[in-house]
Amino acid sequence: MKQGKETGMELRNLLSAYLLYLREDRGVSDGTAQSYSSDLSDFLDSLDKRGVNHATQLRPLHLTAYTNEMRAQGKSAATIARRISALRSFCKYLVLRRVVDVDLTIQLEAPRMNKKAPKPIRSEELDKLLSLPDTEQPTGIRDRAMLELMYATGLRVSELASLNADQVNPEMGFLLCIGADGRERMVPIGAGGSYWVSRYVQEMSPVAPQEDKSGAALFVNRQGQRLTRQGIWKILKKYAGQLGMDATPQALRRSFASHLLANGADLRSVQEMLGVSSAASLQAYLPAAKPRLTEVYERNHPRAGMKPET
Repeated sequence: MKQGKETGMELRNLLSAYLLYLREDRGVSDGTAQSYSSDLSDFLDSLDKRGVNHATQLRPLHLTAYTNEMRAQGKSAATIARRISALRSFCKYLVLRRVVDVDLTIQLEAPRMNKKAPKPIRSEELDKLLSLPDTEQPTGIRDRAMLELMYATGLRVSELASLNADQVNPEMGFLLCIGADGRERMVPIGAGGSYWVSRYVQEMSPVAPQEDKSGAALFVNRQGQRLTRQGIWKILKKYAGQLGMDATPQALRRSFASHLLANGADLRSVQEMLGVSSAASLQAYLPAAKPRLTEVYERNHPRAGMKPET
């Protein structure tokens, strides 16, 4: 260990400093910071049981013991992989702040994930899902607008939760999304999204949205407070459960991409709307879109139907 100015500081104080660093220096969303806080707090709880609470006491064996503990508790591979990712980020921060000499996670292995091809929700099922909210009620109008916007834009749930009212322009049919990396992108919201967001904004007047440090939220609860990621998940789960569906915000995002590609949209445009850095990340969406893409090609390419010369 180096004898830097933070040597000997309690790990929980370092965690608080790290979360502040994520928000202020890295510009991550509150939802992402909360996720890191939850995962790393679980790790520190495990260390407390071993009498380890200062950075000077931390060793690679403690991280290995923690991963073994999670496996013994029956945690899923996805949960273990996510928490190891959080640990790696935290330990890199400790190196950056010269609390430790080397990254303690170098030899830490995350479980291998069995990646399955995304399965988009069928259009007819989505139509049923979107029509479920009771639009005679204010919360039903909010829920309809929220579901419409999720499918119309493919926003991540954290991006939807952080969306402010002044970032959406129903008249122009666009919204301005600010990703976790701070980059901005304009995303079309379509006729359905525009209609329901307009109606929601016009009829939500009895509930004045409270401003937080980010501004006035678009989607709020009955108290006018910004809906959290967990709140959005809960609302979607309620409606999906009525149809016996396993619909998640990620499933709606996948459906958005797959349905666009299946109807002839180009990869670059979908990439920009999703806010992903590489078109390679869209490869998983292509199997579902392949039949429709083939049809589009054969109908439009001038040489698609030509027989090869013999």
